Amino acid sequence: MALVAPVGLGAHEIPNEVTIHAFLKPEGSRVILLVRAPLAAMRDMDVPVRGPGFLDLSRIDPVLRDAAMLWIGDFVHLYEGDLPLPKPEVLAARVSLPSDRSFQEGYGEAFRHVTGAALPLDTELYWEQGLLDVAFVYPIASEASQFAIRPGLTRLGLRVNVVLRFLMPDGRERLFDLHGDPGVVRLDPRWHQAALRFTREGFLHILDGIDHLLFLFCLVIPFRRLGALVAVVTSFTVAHSITLIASAYDVAPGALWFPPLVETLIALSIVYMALENIVAPKLERRWLITFGFGLIHGFGFSFALRETLQLAGAHVLTSLLAFNVGVELGQLLVLVLLVPVLQAGFRHVIRERIGTVVLSALVAHTGWHWMIDRGAALAQYRFEWPALDAAFGAALLRALMVLVIVAGAAWLLSLFTRGGAARAVTRGPAEAAPRTAAVSPFPDGGTPDATRGAPVEETRSA
Repeated sequence: MALVAPVGLGAHEIPNEVTIHAFLKPEGSRVILLVRAPLAAMRDMDVPVRGPGFLDLSRIDPVLRDAAMLWIGDFVHLYEGDLPLPKPEVLAARVSLPSDRSFQEGYGEAFRHVTGAALPLDTELYWEQGLLDVAFVYPIASEASQFAIRPGLTRLGLRVNVVLRFLMPDGRERLFDLHGDPGVVRLDPRWHQAALRFTREGFLHILDGIDHLLFLFCLVIPFRRLGALVAVVTSFTVAHSITLIASAYDVAPGALWFPPLVETLIALSIVYMALENIVAPKLERRWLITFGFGLIHGFGFSFALRETLQLAGAHVLTSLLAFNVGVELGQLLVLVLLVPVLQAGFRHVIRERIGTVVLSALVAHTGWHWMIDRGAALAQYRFEWPALDAAFGAALLRALMVLVIVAGAAWLLSLFTRGGAARAVTRGPAEAAPRTAAVSPFPDGGTPDATRGAPVEETRSA
């Protein structure tokens, strides 16, 4: 029994990874959804078999239609505007061989394959080896409407990837690679819809990024006043916005070693900032250091945004700016919560200098271990210079343009900071200096006239 039991349970195991291919095309008063899924992901079906377990293709059609609705049609939700569409009808369903490539050749070939002739009845195919191709039909009001989809196919496997191609009425095609449950995906979003989604993405990302939060925590420890943090946080935001946008437009290197390098440098930035808090924080120049490290953190943001950017539609730049707005809102929330806590702790719990050293040491310890682990992962990659071709030259030119923009922004911030410091130095001593009364050289203390000499000017004390 122990030897036989695993054989019987194998057909009911949940697959580790499942890839679904789909096309969505609105045409006239209906929208057609073509889906290809592995039959192995559809469990607990009463499958007609013949011989040593081959599918009985003469009796398989009702089972395929039931499997299509039970495992796919009931969980895929389509929306026209903000209104959900009714349950679909199965236009056609069929079994395909694993070697069939109709879904890789485009919508037209896939539609002809699904609605065309079925496999010959004598085909020898096991249930776990076949593919289910199904065409669903949904009624719609107009093909020019705004459409959205929620795949909802996570029960097909432990990790489910949906490769969806949306064919727009004007002939354009938009490709989506969705992982897990992405929620409601607008297939052709308007600018405000894309901005709202990416603002939320940026807000949640900064709250979920522990390394970015630790870096922000190191910035807050020696300041603890929102007003003094404005220049520092602004420089960080400007810097990571520059590299995030540059990375989205393919200015960043595409080599495999680049992401682990950035992750290692992010850990290094945490260690450096924590050690500076311990040794001797140079608060008047912290905005400049923060600007430099912000460029590195921007590349880190771009790695997290790379898969999500496909949901921006035609509004890539708007989505990038909205993502930065979300990150900024998340940072402000963290600052509003951290600053009062640190002020209360340094006032009632521990002395300021000791508390700064202890907290910074704990952060440095964590960042050091991250840096060592990420550095070890980086060492596994082989560094190679990119090939000197036309594409590399164009990428290098774009990178130089970004560097010019970065240098200009840093120069402007430097002028602003120096101007403020100079005004403070010039204005302070003069206003603080006490004014002394004029001393008259004449015995009567009267006003001098023309015959008694020139007037004595009012003097200031040194």
